[in-house]
Amino acid sequence: MIDPRLLRDDPDRIRLAQAKRGLSPEVVDDALSADERRRTAIVEYERLRAEQKQLGARIPRAGAEERQELLTRTKTLSAEVKKAEAAQGEAEEAFRSAMLAIPNPAAEEAPAGGEDDYVVLEHVGTPRDFTAEGFEPRDHVELGRLLGAIDIDRGAKVSGARFYYLTGVGADLELALVNMAMDQARGAGFTTMIPPTLVKPRAMEGTGFLGQAADDVYRIDGEELYLVGTSEVPLAAYHSDEILDGRSLPLRYAAFSPCFRKEAGSYGKDTRGIIRVHWFDKVEMFSYTTLEEAEAEHQRLLGWEKEWLGKLELAYRVIDTAAGDLGLSAQRKFDCEAWIPTQGKYRELTSTSNCTDFQARRLDVRARFPEGADGGTAVKHVATLNGTLVAIPRTIVAILETHQQADGSVRVPEALRPYLQGRETLEPVPGAGTGR
Repeated sequence: MIDPRLLRDDPDRIRLAQAKRGLSPEVVDDALSADERRRTAIVEYERLRAEQKQLGARIPRAGAEERQELLTRTKTLSAEVKKAEAAQGEAEEAFRSAMLAIPNPAAEEAPAGGEDDYVVLEHVGTPRDFTAEGFEPRDHVELGRLLGAIDIDRGAKVSGARFYYLTGVGADLELALVNMAMDQARGAGFTTMIPPTLVKPRAMEGTGFLGQAADDVYRIDGEELYLVGTSEVPLAAYHSDEILDGRSLPLRYAAFSPCFRKEAGSYGKDTRGIIRVHWFDKVEMFSYTTLEEAEAEHQRLLGWEKEWLGKLELAYRVIDTAAGDLGLSAQRKFDCEAWIPTQGKYRELTSTSNCTDFQARRLDVRARFPEGADGGTAVKHVATLNGTLVAIPRTIVAILETHQQADGSVRVPEALRPYLQGRETLEPVPGAGTGR
């Protein structure tokens, strides 16, 4: 959540941030009112508690008549204290709920507007011109069938729409991508992890996925557990309620996990193939650092994503996501979008978000830092950042369509070959597809 001091000291800044996202400023007024009620309730409770303690101290020294009066007042006061304590608790909860509804204010540099108001920061590489090469590209569904790599029909039969099997070289390709991604992350100093994919509500709420994104989350009926849509969730909660050693920052983790998303609101979008699915595997980078270093760390995460896409020899662009398309927790987000030949457009492959101290405040992740010449220390909330290194289905789509050849085979990017038993091409499986 945002710093309560920012709400009290500069509410107009939060109102402007809401407008930049295209959201109502009413949540700011609601939070201010809730804060006032909370502080009033605290003052009243403390006043009554002080009187209760004062009376308690007087009773042993009082005479018989006065003691009876004090005991009568104490009994009445005890009920008032309990009522005030309950009122304070209700006011605290109302304030917390109001604060949880306020998104992280977007960075000044983030474009205003919605999904289509992004700004293109750069293009890297040139999309292939298949016309000049003399053949029409196949899409990943047909290529997956020819290669015996993707089985969508049986995925739908067994699990329903937006599910699939990776088979043969498709499964090999996922394992190769995961291993190569983990090697890159490890080489960059990340601690590799395999986190749980079922988490408690605190972890989901703490990362901002039970707010505006709640409709996209799978909940286990009858249990207080959720399936994660990204390993950002268990990674952000990994150090919840802890005070870290500030000298150890940044802490960087790279996690492999399955991810689950309802894709609520995507009816009719990307119904063909494995672009938009309910389950996929991913390697996610996550950093804990200081607020002062967060912006620089964000650029580092973007740099690692660009390095990765370069290894896969993909043409891509980097966009600065508009404020209205940011998640609840993100202050700024960069997407790397690869060119998908048969769609004739760029599609998101990776993204990286700077969440500043927004998630850390919700999850109470702090660090102790040296302060002053007298050996003192200060405890402050840290900043959290996340970045996708590889989301498997879309990456497979981009590789198959970008590096396909006229006969239906697919050239393997050079950096990936050691992870695919040295294979330079993926060859069609006889009888696996319709061919041309």
